[in-house]
Amino acid sequence: MEKKKWVRLDNASNIFLAARNETDTKVFRLSAEMTEIVDPVLLQSALRAVYKEYPLFHNVLRRGIFWYYLEEYDGMPKVKQETDPPCSPLYHYDKREFLFRVLYYKDRIHLEVFHALTDGTGALWFFEDLLSEYVRLRQAKRLDSMDKPKKREKADLEDSFKRYFSQKKKYAAIEASMAPLEKYKEIETQDDGYSGILKPKASSVYHVKGDKTPDHRQRVIELSTQLDEVLALARAKKVSLTLYMTALYMLAVYRAREDKTGDVTVTTSIPINLRQFFPSVSVRNFFSTTVVAYTFKPEKNEYLDDLYDTLAHQFKAQLKKEALEKRLKRLIKFEFHPLIRIAPRPLKDGMLKLVNYFNNKNITVAMSNLGRVRLPDGMEQYVKRTFFYTSAIRPQFCLISYRNILSISFTSPFIETDIHREFVCLLTERKIDVMMDVNKVSREEINE
Repeated sequence: MEKKKWVRLDNASNIFLAARNETDTKVFRLSAEMTEIVDPVLLQSALRAVYKEYPLFHNVLRRGIFWYYLEEYDGMPKVKQETDPPCSPLYHYDKREFLFRVLYYKDRIHLEVFHALTDGTGALWFFEDLLSEYVRLRQAKRLDSMDKPKKREKADLEDSFKRYFSQKKKYAAIEASMAPLEKYKEIETQDDGYSGILKPKASSVYHVKGDKTPDHRQRVIELSTQLDEVLALARAKKVSLTLYMTALYMLAVYRAREDKTGDVTVTTSIPINLRQFFPSVSVRNFFSTTVVAYTFKPEKNEYLDDLYDTLAHQFKAQLKKEALEKRLKRLIKFEFHPLIRIAPRPLKDGMLKLVNYFNNKNITVAMSNLGRVRLPDGMEQYVKRTFFYTSAIRPQFCLISYRNILSISFTSPFIETDIHREFVCLLTERKIDVMMDVNKVSREEINE
């Protein structure tokens, strides 16, 4: 009997296993709204073809004595009609189950992925290829022929964390590209000892509270607007789209808070795609996170200009080569520490749960910008809009764009929509029109 192939999890994956729970399943979703009702037979054929090209997706998750690991699985994934709430759990202990699922419902195609398998970029590559193959099959059925798209350059099983940040590697020999930082404001650093990195005390960080949804499903709100109009606003303030929308969201959080008598510190966790800085085409997780913070003071009336400056300063400081190196090498060092390596897996899980608990005390909300969806020419006849969102233990919003449509998706474990209402008000105050969809989560809403 042939021995199963297996690979160790990357550095980022272990925390997702330790931190997941009924509310935050660590599952994220990519969706496409098609111009026609989805054909499940053609979608299954497209999945079969794309699945062969992504060996990483052939793996299931297994538990070892010391670590979790990925093991090759011989099964074939099947597309299913959507029946469960978005981002339902994908991993169950000791079950050989795929760490992703492909769903359809009416005119929508969904890809859901457990974050321990890959990050948003790796999943987006798979999703783009799945949509391209599905449309190719659909067109071929009508037009008899259509060329297959070129194969994507990728490294399915490469662990780029080890490649760039292993203690055995010399970081100086691998020069990171700082080009992505050019889109952030150039702010002079005053000689006041301020490094641009703000670390407020956990006790001072505002935490959003509310009524949990009755069955742990996520409150999902989808907004769509014109990308060029929002980009023009961001460029006028000389900040990136990510920071512009983050500033609006942080202000919405503050405006939705009832008690504004004292200082309110709002922080936002933002993932960073490390492929922007280090040459990598790995399909596996390769990202870091940073946290930006701002303290709202009741005596101020206008916040946004100061917010843009503060967030840009902090963001750029934390993405410098030295800051990236220090943070990521520390994580790798923790993983390969001799005492950590010989500790049994349940003990490691407990330690990571504790780390995650204290990290969460420093975070108010979270955001993620997956960037542009890139599909072959002619796909606009079949794909109208795309969406991206993730399960969340706190209010979170995600950005993704396709053609000139910017999709903003909010997820929250709470029923309340006051933050989202304030965010929409901030957009409409700036003459940005939005189209909105909201799911039903409470018994009252469902009964209606």
